[in-house]
Amino acid sequence: MRLLLILIFVCQVSFGQQKQLCITVDDLPTVTYAQTGHDIKVQITKRLVDTFRKYDVQAIGYVNDSKLHKEGQLNPKEVELLSYWIENGMDLGNHTYSHMNYHRANISDYGADILKGEKLTKPLLEENGKELKYFRHPYLRVGLSQANYDSLQNFLSEHGYTPAPVTIDNTDYLFALAYSRAVRDEDKEMQEKIGRDYVDYMEQKLLFYELQSNKLFNRPIAQTLLTHANLLNATFMSKLLDMYKSHG
Repeated sequence: MRLLLILIFVCQVSFGQQKQLCITVDDLPTVTYAQTGHDIKVQITKRLVDTFRKYDVQAIGYVNDSKLHKEGQLNPKEVELLSYWIENGMDLGNHTYSHMNYHRANISDYGADILKGEKLTKPLLEENGKELKYFRHPYLRVGLSQANYDSLQNFLSEHGYTPAPVTIDNTDYLFALAYSRAVRDEDKEMQEKIGRDYVDYMEQKLLFYELQSNKLFNRPIAQTLLTHANLLNATFMSKLLDMYKSHG
């Protein structure tokens, strides 16, 4: 009953107003959890990107350049995964080189990690007629004080970055970890259960944040969804997109 009331409220407030959702995917090229080998990385990447193309979604993937290296050497196979994103119309952003937590670093070290994180992604985008302009804060950490926040904002502005905040936060990685274990154990029943529960959970998150939007602004805002490049999202992204489309 409570869910029905929320749905009715959201629909009434949203009537006649276009709703928008930006799909973002963190921790590129991939997050594999219990799976090993390059094949699973290719599977994750192609499933995600191919689904986005099917639904005409221009998603943005945020890259940790450290994942492009193995034992200090550049791994061309990892770079190919990023190329697949770009060549199929997706965009890429900077997620720092090492997924550094700003709340545990000073601006000097953090800034250096940001710049290190663009050394491969930036020229890769430029080769395809695109530019590196978006930055996603790892852990969504933006500073423990106003001074820390201002220092980072100034740094990003000086280097031509647009910060990419999140309006629909979630803990998809917990579902993804459980799903990867079910895949490892070849437990099909558990895989389907986790997938169903995950889509239901993400719908509840959407309704919650839409409700907050209407409370704060008395209208729907353009939402930005946080997801991660894992097998769970690669497998159930089509169901997620169908769910979002069903809400307008």
